[in-house]
Order: sequence, then C-alpha cells, then structure tokens
Amino acid sequence: MSRQIIHTDRAPKAIGTYSQAVRAGDTVYLSGQIPLDPASMQMVGGDFEAQTRRVFENLKAVAEAAGASLDHAVKVTVFLTDLANFAKVNEVMAQYCHEPYPARAAVGVAQLPRGAAVEIECILHLG
Repeated sequence: MSRQIIHTDRAPKAIGTYSQAVRAGDTVYLSGQIPLDPASMQMVGGDFEAQTRRVFENLKAVAEAAGASLDHAVKVTVFLTDLANFAKVNEVMAQYCHEPYPARAAVGVAQLPRGAAVEIECILHLG
C-alpha cells in the first residue's frame, strides 16, 4: 500500500520531523495540532476555548486537504495539560464533529509543545 503525504498552507507547517497528515489506503492519520496560527506560526491568544477552536480549525484544514472533513474522523485523541478543560473541549468538538461521534481518548499530560494547553490528533476513514 502506498503512502500519500497531505499538506496545506491553511494549517501550521510541521515544526519537527513529521507530516501534517499521511494517507494510507482509505485511512488518513492527522498529526497532533496545537493552537498555532498558520500564517504567523505563533500561538493564538485568548482563552482556552479560542485555543481549542484554533486546533480544530487546523485539523479541519488538514482533513479538507485530504479530501475529507472531520465528520470522517473515527478516532480522536485529546491531550490536555489540565483535565478541568475537558468540558470545554466537548463544547468546541461538537461544533466540528457531528453524530455519530468518533471514538475518543483524553489524556492528561504535564507539558505540550510551545507551552500549549491542548493538542489534538485524529484518524479519518474515507471509505
């Protein structure tokens, strides 16, 4: 099975040795996104909700570059430096992913790149 690298300028450039997403067959693996503005490559300001919305906008842009949407998500993993923010993630996620919702995990972590409070990765299925 061949791999196709997915890239869009509508999401932040990779800040390490990874691709924004990789398609293998009918599955697309989206790398974790933090609240970076794709134009400036700086963390967005504002509260946790604004940061989470930026993360989902980044994921949405990568999904669209793969010819899909976040409604194709089958698995979402949320990394939070404060699990007290989990309810806010639910509120924002419901605006980007619709029923039936994907499987999901939430993981509390001590630290994320660039001091982010949230990072989200997901897997899409296009079949």
